[in-house]
Amino acid sequence: MESRVLVYGAYGHTGRFVVAELVRRGLVPVLSGRSTTALDELGAQVPGSEVRPASVDDPAALDAAVRGVSAVVNVAGPFLDTARPLADAAVRAGAHYLDVAAEQAAVQGLYDAYGAPGAAPDVAVVPAMSFYGGLADLLATAATTGWDTIDAVTVGIGLDRWWPTRGTRITGERNTATRLVVDGGQLVPAPAPAPEREWVFPAPIGTQTVVGVPFSEIVTMARHLPATRIENYLASVALGDVRDPATSAPQAVDEHRRSAQVFVVDVVVRRGREDRRIAATGRDIYAVTAPLLVEAVVRLLDGRAQERGVLAPGEAFDAQDFLDSLSAEWLTIDTP
Repeated sequence: MESRVLVYGAYGHTGRFVVAELVRRGLVPVLSGRSTTALDELGAQVPGSEVRPASVDDPAALDAAVRGVSAVVNVAGPFLDTARPLADAAVRAGAHYLDVAAEQAAVQGLYDAYGAPGAAPDVAVVPAMSFYGGLADLLATAATTGWDTIDAVTVGIGLDRWWPTRGTRITGERNTATRLVVDGGQLVPAPAPAPEREWVFPAPIGTQTVVGVPFSEIVTMARHLPATRIENYLASVALGDVRDPATSAPQAVDEHRRSAQVFVVDVVVRRGREDRRIAATGRDIYAVTAPLLVEAVVRLLDGRAQERGVLAPGEAFDAQDFLDSLSAEWLTIDTP
């Protein structure tokens, strides 16, 4: 298995988690991003790594950066600006592309670009392989195994707090596109004002007020799940944290550099009179993105995935097997 994986945005908050997880899994990170100084500082801390600075507005520099790698992992938002240039460079180089986009428009943009007739790449392009996007997609895919029709998929994201990174704030300011839900089997604008409800999450979250805030999982699930309705909700306390400019950035509290944040992603699916429910519980939405993303890379490189085309996470991977492979140190999967 080829071992070199380029991480664009390697010196960012999520990028550092991804680099550490690649090293733990025996892969060699190639560190990339805009800042040569930040890359050099990180490279000095990661033995055996290589530094390749590049800007997303310089195709020649991107081509040089991705040359000879087997996969490109993009963790540098806003993905409305970075996803297409990096995906294009990866495809030109014959490398798989993955990112952690929560922005629906960025994900849909890649689906449109590489899903057009004659445009399918010879490698895998898998956007939104992260806490927002990939995790809910995999949970819903596993929960609906065996169903050829789905009446509804409803995702509840419970967070005790949300300490946003600088990247999260910048991405949020950039993301002004109309948010979408699925209604009548089609992507349509989300209702306004956003709906609110009470959601009883599994422990340790419990009951929270949640508000409709569609993330990229709506778009990924719409791509491959035959659902009449797909919607998701976010804890209103977390939304308040992100909107408050005084909320601090996440602070490490354990040996993995995770924050104290606790989350539950709770997915309820319905077909006729049958309901199924599956939930994932863990710590730190940024940290947990690393094992999700790196497990996806490993499966693409060792052949345990669909290796060609633009794909949703649930299309690319065996969802239940993927979830089962994740360490309980990062995620606990519960099927009541």
